[in-house]
Amino acid sequence: MRRGATVDAGSVTAEFAVVLPAVLAVVALAVGAVGASAQSVRLADAAAVTARQTARGDAESVPGTLAALAPGAASSSTVEGAVVCLTLARPVSLGPLSGVVTLRARSCAPTAGG
Repeated sequence: MRRGATVDAGSVTAEFAVVLPAVLAVVALAVGAVGASAQSVRLADAAAVTARQTARGDAESVPGTLAALAPGAASSSTVEGAVVCLTLARPVSLGPLSGVVTLRARSCAPTAGG
């Protein structure tokens, strides 16, 4: 060993070992957030389509549409004057977020006579 040199052997490895789990956690959360956002957009699209179907009197095709566009989504509808509003709720199905976060989407459409 040279004189005056500090003993830093292995310090970079130790710092890397401490930082790596934090970086992986941030990346996993970012990927989860993007996936949940994509599922939220699909749920909003499904709410819009099923609200239009319900408003035009085609309510019997709503379960098939929900099964295709938002499997596992629960729906509830309300009529407010000449407008039908449909609310969908579905738990996120993405790794560790599965079942922890519930997505909701609401869409309204004028009834066929309105």
